[in-house]
Amino acid sequence: MKIFYFAPILILFFSCTGKKPDANKKEDNAIKCEIVVTELQTIIDSVNLEGAILIYDLEGDIYYSNDFERSKNGKLPASTFKIPNSIIALESGRVENDSTLFKWNGEKRSLKNWEQDLIFRDAFHFSCVPCYQEVARSIGVKNMTEYLDKLEYGNMKVDSTNIDLFWLEGESQISQFQQVDFLKRFYQSELPISKRTETIMKRMMVMEDNDDYKLSGKTGWSIRNGNNNGWFVGYVEHQNKTYFFATNVEPNKDFDMNLFPRIRKDATYKALEQMRIIK
Repeated sequence: MKIFYFAPILILFFSCTGKKPDANKKEDNAIKCEIVVTELQTIIDSVNLEGAILIYDLEGDIYYSNDFERSKNGKLPASTFKIPNSIIALESGRVENDSTLFKWNGEKRSLKNWEQDLIFRDAFHFSCVPCYQEVARSIGVKNMTEYLDKLEYGNMKVDSTNIDLFWLEGESQISQFQQVDFLKRFYQSELPISKRTETIMKRMMVMEDNDDYKLSGKTGWSIRNGNNNGWFVGYVEHQNKTYFFATNVEPNKDFDMNLFPRIRKDATYKALEQMRIIK
């Protein structure tokens, strides 16, 4: 499915609003500037999806999106949770480093590239659910909950019945704004984690590194009550500037689901091109 190139950005709405501090959570009182970009909606429409693309300019402290209200709605994090799950695994010592080996037990798995021994870095990139379920069980409910509270990652519902599924099923939620906030704090070394863990994770998360930009991130896909929901979150470093993104989309009726794994990324890349962040 081809995504078309659109005309230069048209700004429909610009607003800067003061954020009220939450007594139970650290928040600054900076002015939040939001710009609606109609071309981002056109990109989503052109590939038969519903959803929102949220982009944050770190240096300019400006958010761009086609739908800010939707960007505030919580969804299951799906495999984007492999970012905090990896951080917690490294911090708690359950995984030594990005070369730690996960042995395949020979049982059939949903994807062929999961049916092999995988080092931690490859398990992350192949989004190996069984590998990360093993990690979550080894971390345990108590440690997982304590670390998630420290990391201030969304609103995860963790207990003994769902320790290896809570990011894929159930009531756990994180919004696009919360995804961006978490990634921003991670990128700026503001999370309460070791420099070693941060270095390993920043290395693991790189998806593309070329002469124009470096892109780091993670995709995710959950199915709840028969409804598919897809994520692509991360950040782009380009010409001494950094942009964060969180795309969350759902397929419209008659969408070819064979395209869903690729189209979430394609739409995000096209949005970054439209915003002239990448070429």
